[in-house]
Amino acid sequence: MMKKLILIACVALVLGISAFQKKSQITIFLVGDSTLADKPYSGSNPEKGWGQIFPLYFKDGVRFENHAVNGRSTKSFRSEGRWKKVLNRIQPGDYVLIEFGHNDQKSESKDRYAAADTDYRANLIRFVRETREKRGKAILATPISRRSFDENGILTDTHGRYSEVVREVAAELGVPLWDLHKKSIALLEQFGVEKSKELFLHYRPGDYNRFPEGKEDNTHLSPTGAFKICDLAVEELKRTVPELVKFLKD
Repeated sequence: MMKKLILIACVALVLGISAFQKKSQITIFLVGDSTLADKPYSGSNPEKGWGQIFPLYFKDGVRFENHAVNGRSTKSFRSEGRWKKVLNRIQPGDYVLIEFGHNDQKSESKDRYAAADTDYRANLIRFVRETREKRGKAILATPISRRSFDENGILTDTHGRYSEVVREVAAELGVPLWDLHKKSIALLEQFGVEKSKELFLHYRPGDYNRFPEGKEDNTHLSPTGAFKICDLAVEELKRTVPELVKFLKD
């Protein structure tokens, strides 16, 4: 009888330790659009979302779930049930990084359009509040800049109020803000008109089978661009979420 009780106690202890370890591991959920999303790993597909590169910067103790999807806005991400899936998985102490804006501004798309000062703002606020209801921790990120130089070589802002609203909501709700829009603008200006093509999908015919006629895409990131945006994200993490710094690789 005593041996049986000891065995039961040992099993309970092992299960308890396993449950504790699973619970103690932090999850960072990524929620957003194509600039953040995972892209297929293939020699014929150079496109990368910065969210699929970001986990490479971390060591054990934190795990990632990238729920970002191409073409989604704050509106369609919710209406398609994608946010509900994330919300059901959030555990106390987890983080949710939220980056939208590229598709919310597409007024010709009824399924995606969310006006900056009304629906977009309201959706961001709901993301934050619902994350907090699950005792998670929200992080808001402004959308990364497009490569949008004018004929004079001046980078133009294509996001307007969408970036500003993210900053306003973050300040209003006391949420860590990763201003990737501002920092990516500085990056693009540093690279200049021609060299900044390396950050995006600019390829000649024959460079990749995926783009037999070549490609000129100033929104989606090349591997170089994805790593550079991750460098900016790490800078923002160190500035705004210092408790996660210990999980970064040296």
